[in-house]
Amino acid sequence: MSQPAVPPAVEVAGQAAVAADPALLARFLGAPNGQAPAVAGGAALAGRFSLVGVVADGHRWGAALIAIDGKPARPYRVGAQLEDGVTLLSVEQRRAVLGPSREAPPSLTLDLPAPKP
Repeated sequence: MSQPAVPPAVEVAGQAAVAADPALLARFLGAPNGQAPAVAGGAALAGRFSLVGVVADGHRWGAALIAIDGKPARPYRVGAQLEDGVTLLSVEQRRAVLGPSREAPPSLTLDLPAPKP
């Protein structure tokens, strides 16, 4: 009887969510006067989403654990819609990239904090 193939190991990173300053992030991304991009309901996109963990295979496929509006984190696969107008476009070792749709350019990158030594 043959042995089943063993899938390649993937790195799983997890860390407590870190709050981002939406105005500072918006200024960094080129918004005038540090105005954060608005989404439905007036909340800043950057301040609503927190990356908690990532599972990536090195080819931008995988999944991310993302908390929305301070709620418990949920897993999302690449290509999944987190809510209307927000899609998980790709994941990397310590990063998740979000955008309005799979065809649109990225609008937000979420990074995990640096690991503690």
